[in-house]
Amino acid sequence: MNLAYAEVSESRFEACAAISPFSSRGPVLRCKDITAEYYGKQALCDISCEVSKHAILAIMGPSGCGKSTFLKTLNRSLELTPGAKVTGGEVWFAGRDIYAEKTVDPMLRRKVGAVLQRPVVFPMSIKENVIFGARFHRLVERSGLDSLCEASLRVVGLWDEIKDRLEDSAGRLSIGQQQRLCIARTLANKPEIILMDEPCSALDPRNSEKIEELVQVLKAEYAIVIVTHNIGQARRLADQAMFFYSGRLEEYGEAWTVFNRPQGKLLADFVGGHFG
Repeated sequence: MNLAYAEVSESRFEACAAISPFSSRGPVLRCKDITAEYYGKQALCDISCEVSKHAILAIMGPSGCGKSTFLKTLNRSLELTPGAKVTGGEVWFAGRDIYAEKTVDPMLRRKVGAVLQRPVVFPMSIKENVIFGARFHRLVERSGLDSLCEASLRVVGLWDEIKDRLEDSAGRLSIGQQQRLCIARTLANKPEIILMDEPCSALDPRNSEKIEELVQVLKAEYAIVIVTHNIGQARRLADQAMFFYSGRLEEYGEAWTVFNRPQGKLLADFVGGHFG
């Protein structure tokens, strides 16, 4: 394990456990034969996998191969994109297929939270950003919002940096701090799965390291799916890995096997840095 990960304070693990909704192991989500399209053109073809609790699933592949498209199918956010839709397959979460009904369960996108490439902070205070979703969904009593805010900010390593600035506008934070704030907001919503779409793509190396450290902290309590173009990052973080090419799942399995014993030339060339 990277030394930076080993030096994460015990208090952050404790705070993470305090706001996590579960602690048991095993698959929390299953996908079967997911197919999707953009404006009638196939974007995904028969994608199947499992997302496990307390594990990090990394999705890799060259630009435009369907990584982000697939990530969005896991909480039905793909249908928010004009021209995009899931045309077949199943995604099982909490004992049911999330595509079995025409309407989206209002709790789905809270329980399967998402962190985007660039941080999107709301035009309000730091504190209000963190508790916005929790207040909307009435996840805690009003008297518990301050404690939830502090716990969420402690998990992402922001509390000591900004505890005296909670009423400041979130837009005044650095971009690295904003990304961690967005993760804190997701945690305050009490998700079971956290989807991350290239969370370090807009960050410098130091802030990227902080996000990687944070992902390792979150792994102790959540199921995490991360899209990344960074092979080194995927090697450092992943327990399982998926390799996409042209909308198809070319290889999938335990991370060590995927990286060290690729079955096909496409993955071998990608891991070797010959394209990407």
